Parts: sequence; structure tokens; C-alpha cells
Amino acid sequence: MQISQKSKQHIDSCRFCWMCHHICPIGNATGLERNTARARALGLSLVARGAVPYSKDMIDNVYECALCGGCVHECVTGWDPVMFTKEARLAAALEGKLPPYIQKMLIHLQETGNIYGEEPKADIPELPDSDTLFFLGQDARVKGDCKAAILLLQKAGVPFTILRDEPNSGYAMDFMVGAAAETKDMMKKCADVLKPFQRVICYDPADAKVMKREYKEWGIDLVPEVITFTGFLAELIHSGKLQVKKQNLTFTPQDSPLLARDLEEVQPMRDILSACGTVKEMLLYGENTMMAGNLIMNEYMPDVMKKVAANRWVNAKNAGAENVVTQSPAEYILLNAVKPENINLLSLEEAVLACL
Repeated sequence: MQISQKSKQHIDSCRFCWMCHHICPIGNATGLERNTARARALGLSLVARGAVPYSKDMIDNVYECALCGGCVHECVTGWDPVMFTKEARLAAALEGKLPPYIQKMLIHLQETGNIYGEEPKADIPELPDSDTLFFLGQDARVKGDCKAAILLLQKAGVPFTILRDEPNSGYAMDFMVGAAAETKDMMKKCADVLKPFQRVICYDPADAKVMKREYKEWGIDLVPEVITFTGFLAELIHSGKLQVKKQNLTFTPQDSPLLARDLEEVQPMRDILSACGTVKEMLLYGENTMMAGNLIMNEYMPDVMKKVAANRWVNAKNAGAENVVTQSPAEYILLNAVKPENINLLSLEEAVLACL
């Protein structure tokens, strides 16, 4: 297995530690030790030493990680299981050992621009040209519904446009194979398409994360300003361009780890919901949030993703939540699939539209 010395150091340190067990959404869902950072590090340490081969079971285990960063956030000694897990995925790709389910999604991505191999279902209205682009992302275009988000921006009088042939941001490639040349090429192609715009509003936290972080780390020149949809809505409300009326409603945020941890964006969602009603937190929120699901992993671990989403509903129920609000198209879809009858689920835009 080809892996850096830095990752080997992190692997050797993580394999003896149980510090992050409680925060792992996959380990909590399966109850299996193999789904903890410690167990993954222990297995990879044996491979790195040449004691065992980089087997199918070991590679499957590498793909059972959500890369949500909860373990990294909890590690007071500064070790990074996400880093070595991504390197292990890249090693599997370079050695021609990618699992069939990953290969299938990569083929779909190459042929159709999304991992699902499906045509976009989102109803995109005819919009005039604008220097502001609303970037929807693969999950919203293929699996989700972005009508409410588009309607909200129109009600705010925001001039914007949407690309019918929107490029893939590269998030899925980064998730599946990490820092491969093909990943960087996909990101460069996306950056080239975005050059004519002054501002890009990312609806999906996944796209915002790679554009604002990975592009910079990989030296990809991104001309327009990139802002998250959540951050943009908070600006609209703060400036008075979007007039909301505070209602007798209580909202419980489901923070996306991509925003709360990777981009350290926690407050805008609370500013929005506080303007609309009252915020009531549940267990593990903000930077300590627990992921509620991942649609890439749902392609090969659907039963586990159901349990991950169901666990979040348990947290919401225990907090007495009435209206759970999510910023992520993927988490909305997966939470909705197992939603209990006595709690409402809203996207952020739906929560705001209810208070105009």
C-alpha cells in the first residue's frame, strides 16, 4: 500500500486510542468495532508494515468511513483519521483495487456527470444571465428538490442564474479516491466553467466545502467569490433584503459536518432560525454535530445510512424537537426516509418561506 510517512505516523498513533468512539456516526449505527477510527488504523498499520495484504475486506472497511471529521475534532492530540483514510482510498485506486461499487459510481460520474448515472430531475426555470450563479450540486439536481430554494431567492429579489449543464464540483471524486489526478482535473474543469461569474452561491455544503477548501489546497484558481447558501440567506436577512416575521415556532438545527467542521460555519443557520422563531438545540450540535447521512455511502450501505439517520431522530426526539431543520440536500433526503410522525422535517429554505 502506497501511503505517506505522515499518514503512517497518524495510523500508528490512532490504533491505540478510543477517544472518538462516541462521535462516529457509522460506529454508532453498526455497533461494530471495525467501524471506529482505532480499528481502521489498526488494520492499516498491519498493511503498511507488510504484515498482511491490502485485502478486499480491508478496502471495504476504508469505504465504511463517512469522512465526517468527528474523530478529528474530538482528538485532543491532533491525529487525523480522515487524512489516512483518504490516502488509503487513493492507494486502492492506484493499485487497481477499488471495490466494484466504487468503480460503478466512477463510471456513472464520467458518463453522466453524477454518481447515480441518472439524468437531473430538478425543474430548472428559465433565468436571465447574471454574474451570480446558484450552484445546485449533484444531489439536489438528481435526487432532491430545489424548488423552494429557487423560490426563496426569487422572493428576495436576488438576480441569479443556474447552469443547465452544471459541472460536477469534484466532491464525489474527492470522497471516493481523494487526491488523484482525475479529481484535480474535474475540479479544474469546474473552476473554468465558473470563471465568468463574480459570485457562486453553493446550495450543497459538499460543493462549498471542496470549492472553498480543496481547490485552494490543490492550487486551483477559483475566480468568483464562493459563499454557502446558508451564509447568503443570513446576509439577506441581516441586510433587510429578505423580510421574515418571527413566528411562534421552535426550530432544531441539524448541522452539516461539512459546514460546521470543515468550514467552521455554525452561526449563520442559528441567526436565520432565530429571526424566524426560537432555536432549540439537540445533543451533539455545532462543531460537535453528528452526521445524519451521506448519499454516496447510501449507494452501497443503505441499511447503515438508515440507522445513521434514525439515530439523529432519536437525538431530536430526546431534545423535544418540533421542527428539525437541515442545510444539506443529502441529509434531508435520508432523514425524510425514516422520519417519525410526531416531528417535522424542514429544509432551511422551507423554514424561512414559512416565516415570510
